[in-house]
Amino acid sequence: MVPAGCQSADELHLAEQPLAAPGPGEVRIRVMACSINYRDQLIARGAYFGGPLTAAGTPLSDGAGVIDAVGEGVTSLQPGDRVQGTFFQDWLSGPPTPLMGDALGAPPAAGMLADTVILPERGVVPMARSLSFAEAATLPCAGVTAWNALFCGIRPLQSGASVLLIGTGGVSVLALQLAKAAGARVIATSSSDAKLERMVALGADMTINYRAEPEWGRKAAELAGGGGVDHVVEVGGPGTLAQSMQAVGFGGEIALIGVLSMAGDTSPMPMMVKGASLRGIFVGSAEMARDLNAFVGQHGIKPAIGKVFAFEEAPAAYAWQASPDLFGKVVIAQQEG
Repeated sequence: MVPAGCQSADELHLAEQPLAAPGPGEVRIRVMACSINYRDQLIARGAYFGGPLTAAGTPLSDGAGVIDAVGEGVTSLQPGDRVQGTFFQDWLSGPPTPLMGDALGAPPAAGMLADTVILPERGVVPMARSLSFAEAATLPCAGVTAWNALFCGIRPLQSGASVLLIGTGGVSVLALQLAKAAGARVIATSSSDAKLERMVALGADMTINYRAEPEWGRKAAELAGGGGVDHVVEVGGPGTLAQSMQAVGFGGEIALIGVLSMAGDTSPMPMMVKGASLRGIFVGSAEMARDLNAFVGQHGIKPAIGKVFAFEEAPAAYAWQASPDLFGKVVIAQQEG
């Protein structure tokens, strides 16, 4: 549980709750694995939208498991199905709307870091059969975000296109794996040469150490050729946006995702002459989650997991996810059996 007014992941604690039965239109999931996103760090610090939590609840938006009970009227799912929760419970398809519903993991909304979770039928999607529960747990937020960024804009990613990734966190590493499966050329950036080597091992074609190359946006445009990068997966936010606008090419797109660095030059003028666009990304819909799982299964993609922690080690998992050691996704897994 995460308490009301929480300001640190160290305040997380275990709490026993009675086993509830799913109501009409609901399913109960025996959660086997969860993963942590940067958003979860903000929630635990009381720094997410709306400030400190006003109610206690269960953290984490991302989880995968097995349905063990269904409520009256459920038709598309049954006990034994291997599933994931969706980030937004009411965003089923199409563009975002004001009616997307609760986002999991931000109390009082439901969260996935529990033995069992009850969700509406519409807020659950089948996981790719090729994935373990730990791998599937990495996709609901970071995976769908990367999918939306690359494939759901006005010019979906095509083979031969160029992609620029910032850093080596969950979204960026999953975006690398998706982009390479689609036949794209990928430029990866990091301040760590060791992490860049790991990105190359996963398929990155070119790398830039942005600490050694302060004008990394221009460098990325040169490496991409043809006037610049076709797709920029911008997870940094205002602090890196100016460089991303230098990197993006003619008719290219910057998928604006991140809030890691809030101070910086955000003037859009560098994009004007290039006819480039800037599209805001806030995860995605259930339809995107289904399309992502189908693509992952078709291409045999195995999400990169940096480290796995036991359920009772959740605070340590939070700490590792916030550390400089982070690469890919951090998973909290239940012991099977």
